[in-house]
Amino acid sequence: MLYQVIDILGTVAFAISGVLVAMEKKLDLFGVLIIAFVTSIGGGTLRDLLIGNTPVVWMRDLTYVTTIFITVVLAIIFVNQLKYLRRSLFLFDTIGIGLYTMLGVEKGLQAELLPVMCIALGTMTACFGGVIRDMLCNEIPIIFRRKEIYATTCILGGASYFLFVTFPIPEDYAYIAAIMVVIGLRLLAVKFDIRLPNIYSKEA
Repeated sequence: MLYQVIDILGTVAFAISGVLVAMEKKLDLFGVLIIAFVTSIGGGTLRDLLIGNTPVVWMRDLTYVTTIFITVVLAIIFVNQLKYLRRSLFLFDTIGIGLYTMLGVEKGLQAELLPVMCIALGTMTACFGGVIRDMLCNEIPIIFRRKEIYATTCILGGASYFLFVTFPIPEDYAYIAAIMVVIGLRLLAVKFDIRLPNIYSKEA
């Protein structure tokens, strides 16, 4: 039940981030819906294809499509209440990667993959939808921008889960704690302008 709730919350968070990017680019209603859709299901689709879980989950369960559609409608209606689009986009995107990282890790565990492969699967689940979103909106994907620590937080959060489960605490608590690690690290990285090392010269 916990995983289903987190899956739906992640779908909502990424759908909203997709709506915000699409509306910032002044796309029409169909464009907004498509961007929200691929942002929400892109990572999960890649994950399911890699582990052979086909047909992919959103094709077998209309809950995801319905959730995305309702989220898009509500986000458009209340877009004025999302006063600062960039800040709102950052918030929902951060929540989304936290939730989707651990969903990917969980799917990897169910497929009996090694921990390092589970972490990689979680990172792809969290990041790939955003990559598609940014490419369709003619932006350099956020995962590739030096000014943003993005995939790194997913990797560290996924790794933290395997550390937490070694403690004598319920597995659900370890799962939630790992989600908070992803979200917390990304918030801290942006607040304190923490970046990966620069590999270019100052003149570049």
